[in-house]
Amino acid sequence: MSSYLAYTRVSTVKQGDGVSLEAQRDAISAYASKHGLVVSTWYEEKETAAKRGRPVFNEVISRLRRGEGAGLIVHKIDRSARNFADWALVGELLDQNIDVRFAHESLDLRSRGGRLTADIQAVIAADYVRNLREECLKGIEGRLKQGLFPFAAPIGYLDQGAGKPKALDPERAPYVRQAFELYATQQYSLRGLLAELRQRGFRNRSGKPITKGCLEILLSNRFYHGEIIMKRSGRRYKGVHEPIITRSLFRLVQELKSDRQHKKQTRHNHTYRRLITCGACQRNLIGELQKGRVYMRCHTKGCPGKSIRVDQVEAEIGSALGKLEVSEKDYQVLRTRLREHINKHNPEANAKALELQMSSVDARLEKLTDALLDGLIDKETFQQRKERLVDERQQLEENRAKVGSVDLVVGRVEKFLELVKSLSLTYEIADPTKKRRIAEVAFSNRILIGKYLVLEPQNWLKDVDKTLSVLCGGADRDRSRTADEISSALESLTTNK
Repeated sequence: MSSYLAYTRVSTVKQGDGVSLEAQRDAISAYASKHGLVVSTWYEEKETAAKRGRPVFNEVISRLRRGEGAGLIVHKIDRSARNFADWALVGELLDQNIDVRFAHESLDLRSRGGRLTADIQAVIAADYVRNLREECLKGIEGRLKQGLFPFAAPIGYLDQGAGKPKALDPERAPYVRQAFELYATQQYSLRGLLAELRQRGFRNRSGKPITKGCLEILLSNRFYHGEIIMKRSGRRYKGVHEPIITRSLFRLVQELKSDRQHKKQTRHNHTYRRLITCGACQRNLIGELQKGRVYMRCHTKGCPGKSIRVDQVEAEIGSALGKLEVSEKDYQVLRTRLREHINKHNPEANAKALELQMSSVDARLEKLTDALLDGLIDKETFQQRKERLVDERQQLEENRAKVGSVDLVVGRVEKFLELVKSLSLTYEIADPTKKRRIAEVAFSNRILIGKYLVLEPQNWLKDVDKTLSVLCGGADRDRSRTADEISSALESLTTNK
């Protein structure tokens, strides 16, 4: 009795692929027994036939071409091929008088009629795959337009099932936020940031430390600020999932990553590196480790400037912050005048102004589309300008969300004032990265003159009126940029990440 090779396949695509490997095997065994055939070798494959490159199928074809078997038994025609290229390989076997049989179809492939029937069924199978692919793409497009990401959730998010937005991963989402915030401080290279995140305990879903490649992809993923982008088509969609970071933070990180001047690696990442200025030559001091202590020293050749130990720097900053904290009296004055100040600048009016700006951007987007349809610009130029306008609109949306009602603004500012009241304590218990941020937002100048560190407070800490102005912003803007930077910095200090 001649020996045959048997081939079974299931697709990795879930939609409508029918019969399992076990059922195919049973059908082939029954067919072989009925026709007196012996199956010498079984081959199983889990791969879609919609594309070429199936290694197991190719091995079967090669063996039969070498004469290692009398023929091939497959469950159905669509198990052997759903694309014309693979069906052509089966046709070559038939042309070489190699017996090919299908357990489900009673076709005599040695006859012209049987061969024609099989060819027709192969064409139908290929058309089925094309139609299935189109329907899958329609479904994916529909989900994307709804703001849903129909693929596996990126690290920092969890899958919630079909038709549901990704949910924040309570374990890994804080680390994702830290990755962006730490890189934005410009105190970390990618390698340095990777080491810091690993030390803090950032692990992937398998429980292993994240890799450099994973970190690079993470820092470039727009999904984290609420946007879905498809790489192949370049199309962008607004996601309905909760963002982990703001668009402005994402944009800052991208600028730093593309900056060739940005350091590739930091060997000694001291807390106050380049944050304190030498009073003699106006150059930044650089930290160096000497006999177990870190000194901030000017490295300008011939400069008569002195050095200062980091522990002394911390003591000076802590003492200065203690004198700058908002007193209880000033705090009550701010609270009393707060609603009057906010009402004067009318957040609702600012919100309407932002809505008008968004309408203007929408009109520009429509004109841009018309220019593409009229052939006035090419597709590449259209895509570049569209991305800029979409970024601008989404930034306006973020600003609109920050404005809120009078009560919302009052609550936000009062929370900020509570932080300011305990600024020195917050500094005392903060980690090195947070201490650096406090020093940046609290002092405009940090100069070492002789052996004395001179700290010039920021305007917003000097008196009540200036603090109020910075917190609430002026009439021509929803909120000052300084306030955004200060509050985001201080709010992060109260979060244990």
